[in-house]
Amino acid sequence: MNRFAALTTSLAAGVLLSACAGMESAPPAESYDGLQLVPDTQFGEVYKKPGADISGYKEYGVTPCSVAFRKNWLRDQNDDRIDLSNRVTQKDVDRIKTAMGEACEEKFREALAESPAYNVVEEFTPGEQVLVLRPAIINLDINAPDVRTAGISRTYTTTSGEMTLLLELVDATTDEVLVRIVDRQRDFEDNYLTWTNSVTNKADADRILRRWAKELRDGLDKVTAGS
Repeated sequence: MNRFAALTTSLAAGVLLSACAGMESAPPAESYDGLQLVPDTQFGEVYKKPGADISGYKEYGVTPCSVAFRKNWLRDQNDDRIDLSNRVTQKDVDRIKTAMGEACEEKFREALAESPAYNVVEEFTPGEQVLVLRPAIINLDINAPDVRTAGISRTYTTTSGEMTLLLELVDATTDEVLVRIVDRQRDFEDNYLTWTNSVTNKADADRILRRWAKELRDGLDKVTAGS
C-alpha cells in the first residue's frame, strides 16, 4: 500500500499548478500523463485514461489519505501572532494533518460501505483485480487553526478556509492511474464573523469530505450499474 501513498507527493505539485491555473482559465483537455478531460462531472476536474474501464472491478482498496498545507501556510499564520505562546508549531501542523487524513480516509470508506456495499480489501497482491482509491488533500488552508495554549483565545472569521481533493483511481496490478479527480472546495463565506475553533473547523471539513465521498460513490454506482 505504501507505494501508492509515496507517489502522491510527487504528483501533488504538478496537479496543484494545474488546478490553480484552472481557476483562471479552462482546464487542459489532456493531463501531463495523457489522461483525457471528462466533461460535465460533479467534480471540478476529472481526467480518465483513454479506453479505461473501471466497471469490471469486484474489489476495492483505499490508501491512507496524505495531507499537504498551502505553501508558506505556517509562516503566514505566525506573521501576525505577536504572542509566542499562541504561535502555530510544527506539532500543531502534524496534528491537523493526521486528523484530516484520518477523516478523509474514513469518509471514503464509509461511502463504499453504504448498502449495497462495495467489497473493500485491506491487502492485495499483483494479479488481483483491485481498484485502489488513492486520496490526498492538497493546498489545505485553514484561516484560524485552534492552537492549544494555556490562555484563552478566540478567533473570528467569515470562513474556515479551503482545500483541494486529489483523488486517483489506480489499477492495483499495473499501478496505472485510470482516473484522476481534482476538486477545490472553499467553506461557505457568509460575510458574518463567527467564532472559529477546532469544533467548527472539523464540522466544516467533514461536510466537504462527505460531499466528496458521496460524489465518488454516486459516480461508481453509475459506472458499475449492471456490470
